[in-house]
Amino acid sequence: MALEQHEAELPAEHTGSHGGHPSAKEYVRIAVILFVLTGLEIGASYAGVSIGILIPTLWVLAIVKFALVVLWFMHLRFDDRRYARFFVMGLSGASVLYLIVLISLRAWA
Repeated sequence: MALEQHEAELPAEHTGSHGGHPSAKEYVRIAVILFVLTGLEIGASYAGVSIGILIPTLWVLAIVKFALVVLWFMHLRFDDRRYARFFVMGLSGASVLYLIVLISLRAWA
């Protein structure tokens, strides 16, 4: 009751800016999805597939996991879009660096 009264006294920018946060059930669902994706990564690494298929597969799974963690557990989905730009820039820089290292080590040769 006191919390509702306190929220009613806050200005509009404080009450509506973080609305719609997920419930605990949503967090558990995302955690299960991350667990399954991690299992797929481990399975792919032990499956004995060629490097030309393994590296892109692991990279796509890593990007999906990164997006899920950043959007849900770090609440970026509910925050200002400017914060998302920082993570996209970081992911882009890491991707370029990763590809440069793979090319310089001739991972696909």
